[in-house]
Amino acid sequence: MSKFKERLKNGEKLFGPFINMNYPAVVEVAGMAGFDFCIIDNEHGEIPVEGTLDMIRACKLAGIPSIVRVYEGNPELIDKALDLGADGVQIPNIGSKEAAEIAVSAAKFAPEGSRGCNRYVRAGKYGSIDKADFFGKANDETAVILQVEGQDGVQALPDILKVKGFDVLFVGPYDLSASLGIPGQVNHPKVIAQMEEIMRQAKEVGVAVGFFCDDVATAVEWKNRGVQYVSFSSDIGQLYERFKEAADGFAKG
Repeated sequence: MSKFKERLKNGEKLFGPFINMNYPAVVEVAGMAGFDFCIIDNEHGEIPVEGTLDMIRACKLAGIPSIVRVYEGNPELIDKALDLGADGVQIPNIGSKEAAEIAVSAAKFAPEGSRGCNRYVRAGKYGSIDKADFFGKANDETAVILQVEGQDGVQALPDILKVKGFDVLFVGPYDLSASLGIPGQVNHPKVIAQMEEIMRQAKEVGVAVGFFCDDVATAVEWKNRGVQYVSFSSDIGQLYERFKEAADGFAKG
């Protein structure tokens, strides 16, 4: 089992940013800063497949787990991210048990899934890993994170939680707020109530929960409530905030 998955199993609270900029030094800095993981964002970020490979390499160099968020639950995208050597995949818009099963299956080799078998890829160290070791251990090493973002996923949650083989149920508060007719109001009581109910159901079956937070104070709040996989802002968002703070401070000084 990977150290990342082992830490989740042990109940640790992990903290990491979304990476939207296609610049490997950013994930190196994130690792040096002490984050627990990075989410390389292929859904909303500017990072192509070639860039994703370099970002994964930079994560490895910095000693920080790489999670690739694919832009949809397409098995080919999931397979590609894992072949490139990602430590895990994050799949958005899981709205049904069937969607969850497809995503998990795509991330697992047989007999647990349908991931394409090729050890001559970066994940298999280009064939230098013995095939028995690679195919035998990859399923246990790879983290699978499923995102529930809309009311379809909320309604299907009892069935989604029955699916075996995923490690984190991640809630996207912005999309959740939009599905409730209050887009962007992530602190609205309706959003908080749904999040708390999702956490209750996940806790009953022993599934770790993830949540996105814009700021550190909110991240600490949800950590203390029991969220284990806390995603924090984004590289570009943090860069803007620090630049804005500096520019405003200079203007007012």
